[in-house]
Amino acid sequence: MAAQAEYFIETQLPNHQKHYGSFTFPSILSPNPKSSPSSLSVFTEAIKSHKPFLDSLLLKSGALLFRGFPVKTAKDFNDVVEAFGFEELPYVGGAAPRTNVVGRVFTANESPPDQKIPFHHEMAQVPEYPSKLFFFCEVEPGSGGETPIVLSHIVYEKMKEKYPEFVDRLEVHGLLYTRVLGEDDDPSSPIGRGWKSTFLTSNKAVAEERAAKLGMKLEWLSNGVKTVMGPIPAIKYDKSRQRKIWFNSMVAAYTGWEDSRNDPVKAVTFGDGQPLPADIIYDCLKILEDECVPIPWKKGDVMLIDNLATLHSRRSFDPPRRVLASLCK
Repeated sequence: MAAQAEYFIETQLPNHQKHYGSFTFPSILSPNPKSSPSSLSVFTEAIKSHKPFLDSLLLKSGALLFRGFPVKTAKDFNDVVEAFGFEELPYVGGAAPRTNVVGRVFTANESPPDQKIPFHHEMAQVPEYPSKLFFFCEVEPGSGGETPIVLSHIVYEKMKEKYPEFVDRLEVHGLLYTRVLGEDDDPSSPIGRGWKSTFLTSNKAVAEERAAKLGMKLEWLSNGVKTVMGPIPAIKYDKSRQRKIWFNSMVAAYTGWEDSRNDPVKAVTFGDGQPLPADIIYDCLKILEDECVPIPWKKGDVMLIDNLATLHSRRSFDPPRRVLASLCK
């Protein structure tokens, strides 16, 4: 731990952290004012030389917020992501409309600013999901636009305590996700990614092949395609932390997968096709809101999220706001 003091110091952000006995969520790191003058190259080298410390801190806390470092552009952010050495995950099968900016960097969900994005683990509705994701604030919001985060095992424990039979049924049957995709991206929708960019092809046969690799069934429609995914597990076991986690897109799908093509109530069911109880889903949403920590963005912030440990969402905002993302295997 002594090496940590050479460059990184852990700081506090009142009202935007939760304390859980042996750790704080999220961990917030800033440059040590006693270390050498901060530059991007000093920051990226410090990431490489402090990697064991950062990995252990992420394992313990589930999310790291880097604040006060000289990260100004998308390219700077790409350099920071590269410094961690995690393998890139191609964005295949995700629902959100995104645009590649530079290297491994994409826009975060481009849905309109007046829309909230509900809590989710990134790509929990497909078998190949990122283990980690980065966010970077290039332009801080006019107002609002926080990214609330919440620890998945806490949600599991609260749900298991309150609704044991429902959770047992989830563990047995898993979940089935259904979504209708248009041909092209629809930026007015939070789930508006068209089938061409979802499967990175304009060839229906190639799309079917890539969908099959994800375990997804396709049903072609006159104006797009209906995708059916699952049943896939709703509860996972986090081996690195030895605990069960609430790893699904149930609340996000049921409360947020709505646009001209999709009815959210039909978007997710038990794995045997039976409907989910609305009252329990909305109570789960309340638990997520009660347990979450809203992270207000400052220009230059970089957040690293362990996707198995932590769910995230987005609050509505007044423009401007530009948050970029990068997904890692």
